[in-house]
Amino acid sequence: MLPLELYQGIESAWCPGCGNFGILKACKQALAELEIKPEGILMVSGIGQSGKFPHYLRCNTFNGIHGRSLPVATGARLANHELPVVVNAGDGDCYGEGGNHLLAALRRNPNFTLVVHNNQVYALTKGQASPTTDQGYKTLLQPAGVACPPLHALALAVSQDCSWVGRGFAGMVEHLTGLYKQALTHQGFALLEVLQPCVTFNHVNTYQWYQARVYEVEKESGYDPENELWAYQKAREWGERIPLGVIFKRSRPLLEEVHPVLKAGPLVRQQPERPIKELLADFF
Repeated sequence: MLPLELYQGIESAWCPGCGNFGILKACKQALAELEIKPEGILMVSGIGQSGKFPHYLRCNTFNGIHGRSLPVATGARLANHELPVVVNAGDGDCYGEGGNHLLAALRRNPNFTLVVHNNQVYALTKGQASPTTDQGYKTLLQPAGVACPPLHALALAVSQDCSWVGRGFAGMVEHLTGLYKQALTHQGFALLEVLQPCVTFNHVNTYQWYQARVYEVEKESGYDPENELWAYQKAREWGERIPLGVIFKRSRPLLEEVHPVLKAGPLVRQQPERPIKELLADFF
């Protein structure tokens, strides 16, 4: 195991008590236990409090624009499929602005991990409702309460044969660390959603609210993550009981395997058939 100090980034600007601290701790612990060095991983993020995540972790970093982290990560994997890639996105960043890119990633099955920090609000921009906000929840922009039911993103992922779907809770760091390790070592697109309380703008879905509802699905009788119907039903379960753990897994061909040009090795090590200047000249 590598020392945790190896992954120390700059000082955090998150609010005291933010659920992101639990996610960061679990991520560092998983990387250390898997002995993935900081120079041996790329962290891609978009905009939001989740977008700051790579700043507080020593690693290779690419900050994209709002909702566009998945195509950046896909390009990175196609350029160098030997480099592990992790995407950090918020519920609004990924399920809202980036929803179309999520659908594309589910179809393509690139071999990287997506960690969605789900606090059920847009926390960077003062707590507006996000796609996962519960129906009836009141915000400054929705004073009468959110009219629509929340998006069940994990159920969507299961319905589209996502090759690994899991959910953790920022208040259960040890359990979340185990999920991180499984997602990082999985061959295929791994979607890990983390329930992450926002102590500043969301005073309903608190640590105490989650602790009264979450349970580890692996400990339940009938646990069967390879059963699509069972997994879909668990992915839609929300309210009085909220499942945590590996909900679905399915072996599928990787995006990197279906591109013939990658059989010769990572693009970063291949020599272009024509000089770069000639290729660029074709565009003018």
